[in-house]
Amino acid sequence: MQRTALIIGGSMSGLLAGLMLRRAGWAVTVCERAQTELAGRGAGIVAQPSLLATLKLFGIDARDLGVAVASRHILDRDGNITTTRDCAQVLTAWERVYRILRDLFGDADYRRGQGLADIAQDADGVTAHFADGTTMRADLLVGADGFRSTVREHCVPGVPLRYAGYAAWRALVPEESLPADVLRDVFPYMAFGLPPGEQFLAYPVAGDDNDLRVGHRRLNVIWYRPADEATVLRELLTDMQGKTHALSIPPPLIRPQVIAAMKDAAERLLAPQFRAVVRLIGNPNVPPILQLIYDLVAPQMAFGRVALIGDAAFLIRPHVGAGVSKAADDATALARALDTQPVEAGLRHFAAERYPIGLRAVEQARHLGAYLQATRTEEEQSRAQRHSTDAAVLAETALVDFLDA
Repeated sequence: MQRTALIIGGSMSGLLAGLMLRRAGWAVTVCERAQTELAGRGAGIVAQPSLLATLKLFGIDARDLGVAVASRHILDRDGNITTTRDCAQVLTAWERVYRILRDLFGDADYRRGQGLADIAQDADGVTAHFADGTTMRADLLVGADGFRSTVREHCVPGVPLRYAGYAAWRALVPEESLPADVLRDVFPYMAFGLPPGEQFLAYPVAGDDNDLRVGHRRLNVIWYRPADEATVLRELLTDMQGKTHALSIPPPLIRPQVIAAMKDAAERLLAPQFRAVVRLIGNPNVPPILQLIYDLVAPQMAFGRVALIGDAAFLIRPHVGAGVSKAADDATALARALDTQPVEAGLRHFAAERYPIGLRAVEQARHLGAYLQATRTEEEQSRAQRHSTDAAVLAETALVDFLDA
């Protein structure tokens, strides 16, 4: 009989797992708690080799995925290029990859508005109980529901979310609005600015509606800045009505004075090309996004017939660019481990393979981000000194070679 899988979470990890399991012969249903189609995530993605290899299995060529760049460089405060490194990569947007995966999976077995309430396992299968009173039963349940995972909370409650000590300002700026010096010195590259204890990063991605035509693309902007948890962080998370939010703040609620302070800092700290980009943030078509940086490590990935993958198992700081590629690798390893083994034995094999890799990714990201933290231990100070040099930033950011160590 055909084996059945129920995947909780319809974003990137869930779709990748669903596609890989379906390719291996499973009947798969994906359940997403959001009522509406996921879209509009203001994030760029580095298409690592493992993601490209996974998409190639489904006929997606790298040339259709994003914008190819050949090198990366650093701009100093005066706008001079100080350090350059050859590094060919494909850079894309969250929406672009999501749309490709969503179209590949289709609508027939993708269910929106399905919020998980409870899970029950027995020797023959696993049953998911949903908030609307419905139930579904399958041979396997996969928790692909992100760092706030309901599946993880059911299996191992109270896993702490660890604040990293800094936040990122993000935006997607239309190519057509960029001045000539930005189009020349920033847009064709992965371009960095390194004010003391901070990091500014910009690279090209697909435009609105996943448009890859020249002139219709966007510049993905990320500016990491220290934010002490007791002082600065609280200020950033307080909205226009005086309410302080817990883990994040919706973009429309960010106070104008907070955005103005960010822009003032850009004028003091960044290269002229980057300052020109920041001045565009806050325009009607360039909303600012404030992302607090966290990480999380689940104590295990397999629980009988239930598996955790992607951010539900390990939330990794963005510096290694491993989030989506790790999800692709998790999905591939999951399907492979279950190919010839019963579910519980297959999940134990999957976890033994993938758990050490998740730990390495979290630790590497902590190393790379140590110099951005508002406060540091002695060990973190040592990390900061090793990983904050110009050469180290260019050689280590958004590269996943360490996962093969």
